[in-house]
Amino acid sequence: MRVRNLPPLSPDEAAHAARVHRALAARIAENGGWLSFGEFMKFALYAPGLGYYSAGAQKFGADGDFVTAPELTPLYARCVARQIVEIFERTGGREVLEFGAGSGALAADLMRALTELGCAPERYQIVEVSADLRERQRAHIGKALGSLVGRVHWPDALPAAPVRGVLIANEVLDALPVERFRIHQGRIDMLGVAVDGGVIVERARPADARLDGMVRALPVMREEGYVSEICPLLPAWIASVAPLVAAGVLLIMDYGLPRAQYYLPERRDGSLVCHYRQRVHADPLVRIGLQDITAWVDFTAVAEAAAAHGLDVIGFSTQAHFLIGCGLDKALDTLPAIDSAERRAAVQAVNRLLLPGEMGEAFKVMALGRGVAEPLTGFSVRDLRHTL
Repeated sequence: MRVRNLPPLSPDEAAHAARVHRALAARIAENGGWLSFGEFMKFALYAPGLGYYSAGAQKFGADGDFVTAPELTPLYARCVARQIVEIFERTGGREVLEFGAGSGALAADLMRALTELGCAPERYQIVEVSADLRERQRAHIGKALGSLVGRVHWPDALPAAPVRGVLIANEVLDALPVERFRIHQGRIDMLGVAVDGGVIVERARPADARLDGMVRALPVMREEGYVSEICPLLPAWIASVAPLVAAGVLLIMDYGLPRAQYYLPERRDGSLVCHYRQRVHADPLVRIGLQDITAWVDFTAVAEAAAAHGLDVIGFSTQAHFLIGCGLDKALDTLPAIDSAERRAAVQAVNRLLLPGEMGEAFKVMALGRGVAEPLTGFSVRDLRHTL
């Protein structure tokens, strides 16, 4: 079923969509007429010059496709900064490494907040796979930070030296390509895409041995037609990042669930989410290359991968409880005197960060650490590690 009521494409978008379609159809043909959903998602998001994160359209903020927590209000970064200061004090280091920094808003706000707290990072590194986003980040951070911009660096690859301090992955894991599967006539099908009459369509095949084994290890509902996803790349991502933690904490902020809740019967359509011009829907086969495609994170899988690579789970909570633990409910009092309209906007932003129907419950925060004493302030209100 196609999504309706999406805004019309501009001429430039229509031309880009046509280029993406031709390249994707050719890629499918080269692969024997079918691509797994994971390969399709990788192409749609990251194909050079074509994928969503590789092309030049505005993605973040009110004028883009979606708004992330750091872009709602600088109060978000002020709270995260308080947690970072505590970690700095316990590790003796003052380094920050951020993966996939989006618009650069979090990096700029964190640098300002940490400087105000007397803990300006000695070095703030950003690992960004998108050349387009890297340039946007440079422009935003350069304008926002002034003389502090010299402390921000964009390495071309993962740093060789581990970090003593804090690593941040804010809405990164949800963009890792996932494989989708379906329970059909007692077997596990692997969902993918094909071309039918010039249109990109969904097609299913019996799952290969790897995916079949992964799905059978899950607490998956075996009801006919049950659809969900799994992220085979997640353990490899954790494996690549774990050696970078010398002494410190990797903070992961993303929407997701513990595995036992992720695969409940009522979630029979999976968790796939697409964003296009502030519209949220679940059809990845429209606006290919022009819309974001994400899936919720299985935080149990994150915890398992962390343990396998020597990292401890030292905190897991909802975003609301994490931010309250870091003082968000009191942070409005720290704002300079502002007029009532600005204060109302700040209150509305805080409500979006905290309320269950907004970001408060869907988004989780997980702390993976090495050589850091517990507890951490952000998990003092509510710690959900027992649910993993």
